[in-house]
Formats: sequence, structure tokens, C-alpha cells
Amino acid sequence: MANSTERSCTMLVHSDKQVTASEIKDALEGSNTEAKILAMQKAVTLLLNGEQLPQLFITIVRYVLPSEDHAVQKLLLLYLEAIEKTDAAGKVLPEMILICQNLRNNLQHPNEYIRGVTLRFLCRIKEEEILEPLVPSILANLEHRHSYVRRNAVLAIHALCKLPKGDLLVPDADELIERFLNQEQDMSAKRNALMMLTHHSQDRAVKYLFDHLDQLAVWGDILQMAVLELTRKVCQEGIQGL
Repeated sequence: MANSTERSCTMLVHSDKQVTASEIKDALEGSNTEAKILAMQKAVTLLLNGEQLPQLFITIVRYVLPSEDHAVQKLLLLYLEAIEKTDAAGKVLPEMILICQNLRNNLQHPNEYIRGVTLRFLCRIKEEEILEPLVPSILANLEHRHSYVRRNAVLAIHALCKLPKGDLLVPDADELIERFLNQEQDMSAKRNALMMLTHHSQDRAVKYLFDHLDQLAVWGDILQMAVLELTRKVCQEGIQGL
């Protein structure tokens, strides 16, 4: 049986190519973007194959964090997902403060892609000490002009609510998402919001469905599937309560 303290893994990459941390470091410190992309790919691969690479952290903070290249930023998020963020006692490492500031900047970035991928990245982070200072920026993205950002903001809030102290991180999450659902026009964003209410505030989800039954036939497939999930969950819990 797997140990309950094992870290979750959301990606697997295998590589037989041998590369050293010093080679990666040299490439990251250069000004060539393509070389940085390749170096970050190698760093992530080594991390996923069990290497720790602590000597690369400061280099990445200095030379990779400031990059505006989208591919570099996406690889940076994969790197941050893969590295150890806590010590042996389970406490968040002090250097993660540097990362928190970068993540906050990404959540306020003028480019919607950077905001969106950062919100998706936060869905896979479990350390509440990292997430807590980012909550106001996450919530602010519910009102962003781009639907891509809004739908990912809902996913991030849903992920926050799943954490052991989720109710403390976003105490009014259900009310916020209910209001968002009633105002939102993008079907994917509405689907994400309805799914969150289905799992965290079923009464609000059911109320929304009954209030909009006359529109059900013209809803897109993605939102109708969310309604089916809500119906299944309500019926299943009803049977279990008999």
C-alpha cells in the first residue's frame, strides 16, 4: 500500500539523455531564449526522475522568473510544481516567499495567457501557506475581461475549497461563485462554476437549475453535462438518505 505521505504527481516524463546541473545552469544564465527553454525542459525532466537540483533554484529566480516568454513561463510553472516546497517537518521553505511574489505578479499580468496558466498551476498546489497571500488576486480574476482567465479563476477557487482549511481561505466562496454563475455568459466558465457549487453548495446549484429551467434546452453541451452531474449527485445522495 502506498504511503499516505507520498507526494502527488501530475506529470510523468522519461528521458535517457544524460545532462548535468552545471550545463543547465550555464544555459539558463545566457540570454538565448531557446536555450533557456531547452534547459528548463531538462531541469523538469531531471526533477521528475528523482533529482533534487537545489543548486538551480537561485539561478532560476534570477534568470528565468523575469522572462516574458510564454514557453519559459509555462516551464517555470512546471518546475515550481515539481520541486520540494516544504522541509522534512512539512513547513514551507523560506525561499518560497520569492515564488509567491512572482505568482502574484503573474496573477496581475497584463497578458491573459500568463494569468490563466498561473491559475491552472495553483489548482495543483496544496501548500496553504503559499496560496493564502494569493487569494485576493485569484478572486479579482473572476472579473477579468477574458473568459479564459475567469474560467480558470473558478477552477482555482474550487481547488482552494477542497483543501483542509479551504473554508478559512475563501469563507464566502459559495456566495461569490453563485453570483458569478448568475452573471457569467461564457459556457465553459458557467460549467466550472456550476460544478463547484454541485460539490460544495448543492442547494445553491439546485436553486440555479430550477431558476433557469426554461433555458436548459438552449444551453451548450458542456453546461448540460454539468446539469447531468448535478442531477446524478442529488439522486445518489437522496437514495443513500433513505
